[in-house]
Amino acid sequence: MVEAHGGKRVGIVLVSHSKEVADSTARLAAGLAGVPDALVAGAGGLPDGSLGTSEELIVEAARRMDEGAGVALLADLGSAVLTVKTLLAEGDELPEPARLVDAPLIEGAVAAVVTAAGGGDLDTVAAAAEEAYTYRKL
Repeated sequence: MVEAHGGKRVGIVLVSHSKEVADSTARLAAGLAGVPDALVAGAGGLPDGSLGTSEELIVEAARRMDEGAGVALLADLGSAVLTVKTLLAEGDELPEPARLVDAPLIEGAVAAVVTAAGGGDLDTVAAAAEEAYTYRKL
């Protein structure tokens, strides 16, 4: 696989209503992919630790994960998706390029992290995460 942007990797941000869900999913994806946590970050809950979504936490995580090859954002439910969409529409707070990926949070996170760790560009990382919808358990 060709590495994007001179060896820089796509960053992954997991947006959830829960800090624990976002952070645990990030650790799970990094651990299963065998890569450092530096590739994926959770952005869950509100700054006070309560349930919700925070533009501030999402922007901070996206900037921290940005190596210059883009940032893929995966979100869990309704307002998390809407918050990411709002940030993308505003166009000035998230690193460029940044993309909301239509994927299941856990399976998509693992696929995205594995693909990003292998040097996939943002399109390839997004496609891998989106393909996780097809993973069958039976």
